[in-house]
Amino acid sequence: MLLNTYEPWKFAFSCENENIKENSFGIIGVPFDSTTSYHSGARLGPIVVREASFGFEKYNAVFNKDLTATFYDFGDVNVIPGNCEKTCKIIEDTVNELIELDIKPIIIGGEHSSSIGAIKALYEKYGKLTVVHMDAHRDLAFDFIGEKYSHATVMRRVHELGADLVQIGIRSSSKEEDEFVKSTYNIQTFKNKDVRKHMDAIEYYLTNIDGPIYISIDMDVLDPSIAPNVGNPVPCGLFVSELEDIIRTLSHKNIVGFDVVETASNSLGDSTAVVGAKLIYDFLTLIE
Repeated sequence: MLLNTYEPWKFAFSCENENIKENSFGIIGVPFDSTTSYHSGARLGPIVVREASFGFEKYNAVFNKDLTATFYDFGDVNVIPGNCEKTCKIIEDTVNELIELDIKPIIIGGEHSSSIGAIKALYEKYGKLTVVHMDAHRDLAFDFIGEKYSHATVMRRVHELGADLVQIGIRSSSKEEDEFVKSTYNIQTFKNKDVRKHMDAIEYYLTNIDGPIYISIDMDVLDPSIAPNVGNPVPCGLFVSELEDIIRTLSHKNIVGFDVVETASNSLGDSTAVVGAKLIYDFLTLIE
């Protein structure tokens, strides 16, 4: 067990945390939603997503492939409710422990601020990083109601580190965020309609990314008819099959971290949790 974690239960098919194999993946949950501004409940995301994972077979029929990857579930981070900045630091320290074990993180959120600490640790390790960010929102506000650490500012903090951003599925943004994107050179945007009309171009772009990649999936990138229980649902979202195509394309690249965040449900068997678990399951199926 890592420091600053506890184990409520484990994601399906995870290995025992003994004789840990290097160059594998490790799951940590982040039960935190203290900056949520609309629909609360993401702090329960790690619990309901893990529970939903037990509904899948080891054989993934979508990709005609067994889940054979070696991965571990190290439990949940001990967050500090009400203090996003300190919680991000605990996540960063925890991911640094994983890095020392030569394990790449998979984060189950929790609100989207959960990504900040993980990405910071990985950026400092590699010195460069491309974050493929799938979301309805840009999350590029400089601050949100006076707070610099928030679900609405996560990608601004990531960009300040020096990471490149590829934002996919965007359909909600402030004017200030759009102007900020126009003023930079290293943020690429594919909006929701681009996914429908130009998926080939998106896959070509992703295939040509050099260097380490971190994948961050906010569940609100999906249409609310598919994933209704998220922090900030926005109509006209993506389909699960479209995310699966993107994950399949990226699985051939150097993926050093992955997260699925903003599952906001207090109900076991919830459809949003099932879809969140499916995305993690698909990723784990594809990485070998």
